[in-house]
Order: sequence, then structure tokens, then C-alpha cells
Amino acid sequence: MSTNEWVRAARKHAQLTQDGLAEKLEMSKGNVSGWENGRHKPSFEQMKRVSALTGYPLPLEGVANTEPGPDLRGKVPLISWVQAGEWCNAADPHLPGQADRWMDCPVSHSGSTFALRVRGDSMTAPSGNSRTYPEGCYIFVDPERKTPVNGDRVVACLDGTDEVTFKVYKNEDGRQWLQPLNPSHEPIREKFHILGTVLGKWEDG
Repeated sequence: MSTNEWVRAARKHAQLTQDGLAEKLEMSKGNVSGWENGRHKPSFEQMKRVSALTGYPLPLEGVANTEPGPDLRGKVPLISWVQAGEWCNAADPHLPGQADRWMDCPVSHSGSTFALRVRGDSMTAPSGNSRTYPEGCYIFVDPERKTPVNGDRVVACLDGTDEVTFKVYKNEDGRQWLQPLNPSHEPIREKFHILGTVLGKWEDG
């Protein structure tokens, strides 16, 4: 039984609609429908929650010692910065239900991964630096990776606002801040929380 078939069977076992299961999981219907139609897969922790809520057994024997592998080159939704900002004050944000475009992600990722189109030039590095993110390129963000290490590229929300930003995460000597790659932009030293870690980028042409 495939993962999407298992999710559908678990939902029907509990006599729930997609809306009903999404409500119990405290996530969007779009996430549940995405699992069922195979656009993306639930993480192992999400599968355990579905199993606990529906009373339907997990699909793997010896599941305590195994878990599903990551999505490889699966499609992820391209969302707007406004949608990302709506997650700033959410305790447990999940994948939005609507997307104008689905993009192939070239690296392994969780089922909650999404894409954003880079705005502005704060992450455009000086000439000669290969790791640059010019305006208009796309970044893939995994919201299940919220514990970055120094130097990781992250999408973060400034505390007390719905302002979302893409920067380099810095953590040195107990101090944390967000560093732009473009030296003409100032570092962000206000308090923030991580919405997700950037897995990579894609550029047209």
C-alpha cells in the first residue's frame, strides 16, 4: 500500500472527510488532499499522528525501527510572501492549501516544504561568490527544519510582526542575528524565530 493510499484508508477508517482529518491534525485541508493525491508525503511524525487519531495501524512492520524515506524530486507549492507571513504567529504552521504553481524540488525534503520567489537584492552576494540569490530566483524552504546551524540560509519572522525575511543565520558566542549577503544591507539584530531552513535555489534560464 502506498503512502497516499494509506492516508486515504486511515481517514475512511475513522469516517472522516478531508476537512475533518485536517481539523483534527490542526492543519489545512490542502495538506491532507496533497497526501492523498500523491503531490507530497507526510513525514513519519505526521503519519504517527494520523494513526493515533484514526486508530488505523501504520503501514510498516517494526515501525519503531524504521520510517519512510524522504521525498526525492517531489513537487512543492510556490507560495507568496504574504502567505508565509501568515505563519509568523502560528504555533505549528503547515503547508498552505492553495498554490498557483507546483515546482520540482531537486533535493530531498519533507512534505511541508514550499518555494518562495526571492525579492530584493539583500541576498545577492558580491561578484565572485557562487552562493548568491538574486532577485527572481526561487528558494526551497523546509519548515520542519527549525534548528539551523551557523551559516545556514533561513526564512525567519521578526517577533511581534508578520514580516518575513530571507537571510543567513548567524550564531556566534551566544549571539544570534540575520546576515544579508549584500554588504550594502544591514544585519538584522531584532528578535526573530525561524520559519524554515533553505534547502537550495532554482533560477530560470
